[in-house]
Amino acid sequence: MTAPLTIAAPSSKSLSHRALMCAALAQGQSVLEGILDSQDLTRTTQCLEQLGARITAHGDQLVVQGIVSGPPKDSRPMTMNVGESGTTCRLMLGIAPAFPGSYRIFGEGRLHDRPVHPLTQALEQQGIKIKFEEKPGCPPVVVHSTGLLGGQVSINLEQSSQYLSALLLAAPLAAAPTTIYLEGSSIASWPYVALTLETMARFNVPVSMECRIDTKWQSCGHAQAASFTPADLRLVVQPGTYQPQTMRVEGDWSNASYFLAAGAVGQVPIQITGLNPVSAQGDRAILDILTQMGAKILWENDQVTVYPSVLHGIHVDMNTCPDLVPTVAVLAAFAQGETVITGASHLSLKECNRIAAPVAELTKAGVSIQARPDGMVIQGQSLRPESVFLNTYADHRMAMSLALLELGGFTVSLDNPGCVAKSFPKFWEYWAKIYQANKRGEHYEP
Repeated sequence: MTAPLTIAAPSSKSLSHRALMCAALAQGQSVLEGILDSQDLTRTTQCLEQLGARITAHGDQLVVQGIVSGPPKDSRPMTMNVGESGTTCRLMLGIAPAFPGSYRIFGEGRLHDRPVHPLTQALEQQGIKIKFEEKPGCPPVVVHSTGLLGGQVSINLEQSSQYLSALLLAAPLAAAPTTIYLEGSSIASWPYVALTLETMARFNVPVSMECRIDTKWQSCGHAQAASFTPADLRLVVQPGTYQPQTMRVEGDWSNASYFLAAGAVGQVPIQITGLNPVSAQGDRAILDILTQMGAKILWENDQVTVYPSVLHGIHVDMNTCPDLVPTVAVLAAFAQGETVITGASHLSLKECNRIAAPVAELTKAGVSIQARPDGMVIQGQSLRPESVFLNTYADHRMAMSLALLELGGFTVSLDNPGCVAKSFPKFWEYWAKIYQANKRGEHYEP
């Protein structure tokens, strides 16, 4: 029997962003351990430093001295380059106006095609002046602020829950209590809101979530709120002060998902350490999806192991875990039968169109796959192992998911393997261990 290959999960990108921002907004010194080292987090660090935070690295720790009075006043807008980080862009677009001044937020790559209009509409309700320089509703955007007013704000989250996270993070700095009402028919990636609320609570800034039952607003938890329509949810944030903290960021279920998937489709069991089994991260759903597909999974001593398994197709709604879609699409190609992915129409607004891109690239690998407006349909076990040259579309999650084809006998060449630096610079070092273990022909015998 082949022993599992053990890999330590990288730190959560989503929690790293939020921990850095809460620490920067705190009055005093925080110590953060395990902040992910990636291009996106570098952009967030730079933006927070522009606002007046002091962030210093000491080994595995970042020492964050919170913003005291905001950036120095200048007649010209402060320019904030968020690179290709949609998270940095949207969350900083909410946080920066909490400090009076003018800001120009712009980026690189596809960032200027990624919408922020629902968030800027909510900011305008807060008295913030907004100007789009190029495409309406998208960066570059210039923001003029005299501070956040508080009061009632409405926002649509059908495209992204990051709009709400941006408002929540900034709301304690408003002049008056802020009540945020939700609009639209659905909420994209709702679990990420839980990450925001969890991190704010760690820094002693509570948020009240309320659900409308009959005609009355009643306090409710995040899990209960997930069953309500947007129109029956609201969040209330009181003016307050973030308190400095010492915290360690947990492992990233998103980046660990590629290795967990590799355990199921490869020849070697993969054991991951550093993951929180009760994490609020939405991509913890990868274990549920693998289980539904027939994978053997074992939790033991805070380690999770996925074993080589015979997989079968499933029908799965991925509205709450859209970053997993490219990975599940590849898993489905290894599985028996048909897999139908739904609930992910907002994927067209990611670093690339994550519906069209997996369809195009897996088709090159001989997979029978068709796009749908909110997902895709994959006919399993149609792989034809050969040498393939695939496009990443400069999208880190496309690159990492397509690597899984190597465990099906493909020789995979990618046009831009370096794009993984956006969220996981050391991915290929980790992947080499998995690939070599499988190449040695170490077959797992259950």
